[in-house]
Amino acid sequence: MLTIQQRPMVYKNGRLTPGTGDKGGTLAARIIADHDRSADPGRLSIQFDAMASHDITYVGIIQTARASGMEAFPLPYVLTNCHNSLCAVGGTINEDDHRFGLSAAQKYGGEFVPAHQAVIHSYMRERYAAPGKMILGSDSHTRYGAYGCMAVGEGGPELARQLLSKTYDLARPPVIAVYLTGAPRPGVGPQDVALALIGATFAQGIVKNAALEFIGPGVASLSMDYRCGIDVMTTETACWSSVWQTDRRTQEALTALGRGESYQELTPQEGAEYDGAVLLELDQVEPMIALPFHPSLAYPIREFKENMVDLLHEVDQRTAQQLGVKNAPSLTEKIGPKGFQVDQGVIAGCSGGTYQNLKRAAQILKGASTGDGHFWLSCYPGSMPINMELTREGYLADLMAAGATIRSCFCGPCFGAGDVPANGCFSIRHSTRNFPNREGSKPGDGQVSYVALMDARSIAATARNGGILTAADEIDCPADDPSENWTYDDSAYKARVYYGVGRPRSEVDLVFGPNIADWPEQIPLPENLLLTCCAAIYDPVTTTDELIPSGETSSYRSNPIKLSRFALSRKEPQYVERALAVQQKELERRENPVGELADTGIGSFIMALKPGDGSAREQAASCQRVLGGCANLAAEYATKRYRSNVVNWGMLPFIAEDVADWGLKPGDTLYIPGIKALLVGDGEAIAATLIQGERQTPVTLKLPGLSREERDIILAGCLINYYKK
Repeated sequence: MLTIQQRPMVYKNGRLTPGTGDKGGTLAARIIADHDRSADPGRLSIQFDAMASHDITYVGIIQTARASGMEAFPLPYVLTNCHNSLCAVGGTINEDDHRFGLSAAQKYGGEFVPAHQAVIHSYMRERYAAPGKMILGSDSHTRYGAYGCMAVGEGGPELARQLLSKTYDLARPPVIAVYLTGAPRPGVGPQDVALALIGATFAQGIVKNAALEFIGPGVASLSMDYRCGIDVMTTETACWSSVWQTDRRTQEALTALGRGESYQELTPQEGAEYDGAVLLELDQVEPMIALPFHPSLAYPIREFKENMVDLLHEVDQRTAQQLGVKNAPSLTEKIGPKGFQVDQGVIAGCSGGTYQNLKRAAQILKGASTGDGHFWLSCYPGSMPINMELTREGYLADLMAAGATIRSCFCGPCFGAGDVPANGCFSIRHSTRNFPNREGSKPGDGQVSYVALMDARSIAATARNGGILTAADEIDCPADDPSENWTYDDSAYKARVYYGVGRPRSEVDLVFGPNIADWPEQIPLPENLLLTCCAAIYDPVTTTDELIPSGETSSYRSNPIKLSRFALSRKEPQYVERALAVQQKELERRENPVGELADTGIGSFIMALKPGDGSAREQAASCQRVLGGCANLAAEYATKRYRSNVVNWGMLPFIAEDVADWGLKPGDTLYIPGIKALLVGDGEAIAATLIQGERQTPVTLKLPGLSREERDIILAGCLINYYKK
């Protein structure tokens, strides 16, 4: 089904063979070259064609850019409202942010998409993605590769840099081919293919921070909706970006969207060299399930059914270890005489809420019933044009007649702001992630629920079977037609979207709600540092959802201080109290900087073996900084985007490969003399002292790969300070 080649591969005569060739001949290399402003062959300085943010990120980004001197948006910037859309969460706070967003689009010349009109990525695929383009978004699932468009999800400071006409800088990424052959079997959907790819690559870091390039004869067997469904999930492989070869189906889709003139054919050049390859036989993929608590824990549903007791016991163990809940009822109790009983189904968002996914679900459920038991199904179309077409064709009526509920065009259940399962319940979702607590449960308050990822087809088959887990290939499932497209009607957008790109109105005043606050001031890096560990996390991977929870906390994302009080709240509840106590000592030092602490800053740090998997949102790092954080200490960083967030907020991204052996715990301290001198120079390692009670141990902290600008940002205290200078 899936073979991995971790060696150079060359594209010749439409096939991949081992060998070396022209590294500039890949699609990714050619698109990057058109956007790169760097003279250094080893590093990139990219300027993007457009940007997009949603309503838990755009306020902070605009505030950062405004504080740094921005007067108008220098490129098309789309502000969508698909996360903080339920204004009952947090009172009127969310709608205050929307009013700010509209006023910002008017003042600075942007595009504003009101709440419930579209999921951010559905909108950008419909309106902006095109072959050869590059788009930057403040959401980790910014992936529009199916249209031949390289898109990157990053933290807010990187978007603020583009708003200041600066570049996006990184080391040149490797390019990995995903060579597709065959065609999917009936009942196998895009989520199944994506989960197979994620399961084979994530844990080993095979494509980490790479550009994935989808090529091969199998591409032609996939509709555009199908390609988008696979593409958006590439984020979960930990890759940097993605791009697909284009063909007549791409052209037909762009024409249907009213943008046919933007089409260009993109295929690898003869002799193009890839840094590695994933060979994926589409006809061998089965319906899949990704078990809690990560998309990479993927198994064929057939295999899950054969080994339910053992695999569910492993979920029970992860619940105890990762969530700290030792007495949760075992999921094996959901195994009954008919099979495994699911409590909830959700088809939603940028991955699940496409036209084709919801049409297939409707076809499977037509004339059936989801039953009158505990199981229930909700469906979220990804955009109003999708919603309107499904309505015109009667598919939404078929879903509702079967017992499903139809929701608005909103990301809610994907990040815990809608359809939170009951305590102990098991939800199957065609959405992007199933991280711990992302669905909204609160283990600290005694509530634990579980999310598994599946394709819409198998979710509908399960719903048809009253919630008994059922793969779509176990029923008579309609085959996917690669030529399938849908009639695009953007009248809802024309009626509500504010189109102001390139037309700033400086006379417009920004509308500030009571919860919108400026970033607190940060000081430059002192000569030396004395840092206290306020959280030590030994999980194999720590997600950004654990660093700063999603869900109802989103209501406070425009208020840095209020939001910071939620940092690590579901993972390390004592973290905030510890960090504030350390921060108070630093405030006292600044008031009376005498003695040996005159030039030694006092701060906190967190240790996590591999932090930063998942969301791009900068608050995972900025909340630490607001609480006096000065560093992260890790064996490695899960993603480039999280490390960039750490740097852009003036914190040191320390590495120590053997940190798991140090026995770090909250209260331990690190004394780091000469850290400012190291950053002023070009050193990448510094001697420090680890103080654990009476014991003092010399250790080495590493800062590999810091660019000159990254050093200067940390020296200044944060990105805002750097640009103010």
